[in-house]
Amino acid sequence: MSIASDKLVKECEEKMLKTIEAVKEKFTAIRAGRANVSMLDGVRVENYGSDVPLNQIGTVSAPEARLLVIDPWDKSLISKIEKALLAANLGMTPNNDGRVIRLVLPELTADRRKEYVKLAKNEAENGKIAVRNIRKDINNHLKKLEKDKENPISEDELKKEEANVQTLTDKYVKEIDDLFAKKEKEITTI
Repeated sequence: MSIASDKLVKECEEKMLKTIEAVKEKFTAIRAGRANVSMLDGVRVENYGSDVPLNQIGTVSAPEARLLVIDPWDKSLISKIEKALLAANLGMTPNNDGRVIRLVLPELTADRRKEYVKLAKNEAENGKIAVRNIRKDINNHLKKLEKDKENPISEDELKKEEANVQTLTDKYVKEIDDLFAKKEKEITTI
């Protein structure tokens, strides 16, 4: 067994795992009708001349299924936080009581749910395409190793490593399908 081919298969798995993590991140950003603090990850607030993530200037929590609460450590930033939330166009209006900001998530309509399922399906498909592209890239590298003049790998070893790469591909494509099924259920459950 060639060290180079082993290294390629390990690299393949690492890249596929990164793709799975990226798909999970994309799914987290898709609203499912339940409040999730990660919904505000992209919100940046102007603080002393620089834009900082919301979670670095206060506590963000989801005490109820359709409620997000932002409790800034510096209460003088409340108006700036409110402005940033409005600018982020999250589809929620911030309620400011001078101490904390509350965001109530509106109910998802059936059309909106379908739209989110479609978006999740698209992200899942992009993830599967990325996994297959990784497989193609690694298989091309393995074929180059077979033709390598200095350290060639045997045809049997090539077939074995290609089978390993295919097994990894099947495993991660199935994982993406499972993640999508879970997200779809989460979105469509009222």
